Amino acid sequence: MAPGLIPRRVLFGNPTFLDARLSPDGRLLSWLAPVDGVLNLWISPSDRIGDGEPVTRTKGRPIAWQEWSPDGRSIMFLKDENGDENFHLFVVDVRTREVRDLTPYPGVRAIPTFWSYVTPDRIALTLNDRDRASPDVYTLDLASGARTLIWQNTQQLDFVGLDWQLRPRHARSNAPDGGARLWRIEDGLLVPWCDIPYEASASTRAWTFDVTGHQLHLFSCLERETTALVQMDWRSGEERVLFASDAADVTGWIWDARTLCPVAAAIDPGRQAWHALSPEIADDLAVIRDALPGHAFHVTSQSDDDHRWMLMSSTPQQPGTFHLYDRDRSTVTQLFTARPDLKRYRLAPMHAIKTKARDGLDLVSYLTLPADIVGERPPQPLPMVLVVHGGPWGRDVYGYRGDHQWLADRGYAVLSVNYRGSTGFGRAFVAASEKEHARRMHDDLIDTVEWAVAEGIAQRDRVAITGVSYGGYASFVAATFTPGVFCCAVPVVGITNLQTLLETMPPYWSGFAEFMYRSYGDPRTAEGRALLAERSPIHKVDNIEKPMLIFHGANDVRCLMAESDTIVCAMRQRRIPVTYIVYPDEGHGFQKPENRLSYIAIAEAFFAHHLGGSYEPVGRDFDGSSHEVRAGKQLLANYLSSQREDEQPRCS
Repeated sequence: MAPGLIPRRVLFGNPTFLDARLSPDGRLLSWLAPVDGVLNLWISPSDRIGDGEPVTRTKGRPIAWQEWSPDGRSIMFLKDENGDENFHLFVVDVRTREVRDLTPYPGVRAIPTFWSYVTPDRIALTLNDRDRASPDVYTLDLASGARTLIWQNTQQLDFVGLDWQLRPRHARSNAPDGGARLWRIEDGLLVPWCDIPYEASASTRAWTFDVTGHQLHLFSCLERETTALVQMDWRSGEERVLFASDAADVTGWIWDARTLCPVAAAIDPGRQAWHALSPEIADDLAVIRDALPGHAFHVTSQSDDDHRWMLMSSTPQQPGTFHLYDRDRSTVTQLFTARPDLKRYRLAPMHAIKTKARDGLDLVSYLTLPADIVGERPPQPLPMVLVVHGGPWGRDVYGYRGDHQWLADRGYAVLSVNYRGSTGFGRAFVAASEKEHARRMHDDLIDTVEWAVAEGIAQRDRVAITGVSYGGYASFVAATFTPGVFCCAVPVVGITNLQTLLETMPPYWSGFAEFMYRSYGDPRTAEGRALLAERSPIHKVDNIEKPMLIFHGANDVRCLMAESDTIVCAMRQRRIPVTYIVYPDEGHGFQKPENRLSYIAIAEAFFAHHLGGSYEPVGRDFDGSSHEVRAGKQLLANYLSSQREDEQPRCS
């Protein structure tokens, strides 16, 4: 193993390989890899990775998503400008390398939705050029670029579901109580089908038909506490549960690439578990488990004949790794891992833990300790960083986490909590978060920190908090509502004013606005505005006692930069120390590797200054970064200068 710290550049620079996809015939492979420092598309024969070569040479922001066209002649990819989330759909011809922008409309968001071998020359996509809030549904001819309107969304639908012949068949809309309504589409008309109550709406969704268009597959918790995988006969309405578990929601599936029916389902009550829906698939899962023991995995793509699968697996000590599974030969062949340079370093294990919230809810969390510690408890308490996930309707999972490895390598205990509202643990767990922001949702974080202190994991006076998006909000809440618990906070693209968050949601969020109002508070009513103000950190700035380091992207459309601007201004007016870093060419998160490295380097210096952990000198990790120090230049200089290579990190 290599001595010393794991370099930030190895953990957070561009991955060497990423996001592998099989061509429809299974003969070719596409993936993302750097070209001149920017993630671009590469292809090779699926059994000769060494023959790979780039087929795009885009500049600026990395490619956000890629997938083969259904006819296998081109690769589709998405790219936005400076984080504005107005994605353009591009295609690159595999033979000629010609790149075409199929949606060259300024300020318009294009999202591909359906494609398959059934209609190999066309895909479906949504475009919001007519109405920014209510995207229409089109088919797109990939060869000519011609689009055909198939549903004009004047009804403000959140989702329009198609069959594999690309015909509109069902839809979903907001309901005034924060729930949702499902519709059938018959002869071009919307017919009410099913009302979903608020508490089930985050985990109940109609998904895809089988290839015949007669059987619809759904994720549903309407009749049970956890979400089941359900098949519904479209003509009779009769439903059949394909798989359900009392332990957790169904959160993933594998389908038959020919029939487009589910053949396996996954749950994750703390560790991923796959369940076969047929004996044939049980054999496949057994082969994969034997080849990848202890790995969480997903099938990222399949050949049209379903003979070859692309697998992505990981463990806490192995980043995303891609494998070709040949079903005829029952072989699993590793192709590449995202960050091969990490093999030189000792990575830390992750521990799945279950604790109790103060009101009795079970909380599933994940703990990472420095790699040289054996077991789930350090010999003496450590400084700790609480990393809070975004959403809040998302979750943390067991597996590789670059942030956990980075912080554990610097000498910290690292803890991530699936607080109430996190998805995957049943409808009651999500519903328990209703209007509990800065209350019981935050209590879950505090209760888990108290558990870590009581267990001898964390030093009480050296616990930091950080997070992105909702995790940024949680960090602001920690600094303003419970200032005595955390010794410092690092909010990233976080929320400080819930009312302005809801009043400035991006137009494409309008489809679930009522759900947001029910969850947070309704800014259209006096009562709702009072609740939102009560739970907003901007109104409790006077409570801030501990250092804060704030990051934001100037082009963030989900959580506007004003959320950070206002609290920084209020802190400066009160002469409360704050360091504020803005990236003018980023949005809701930092995608450019140069920006990501500078963000991590600055945060690392801040944590070392206040928690006392190890620190890698900046070196060249600011090269090419666009970061601007909008407040606290001298504070930042102090953090950086106090961590010179020849000095021990000092504690505050």
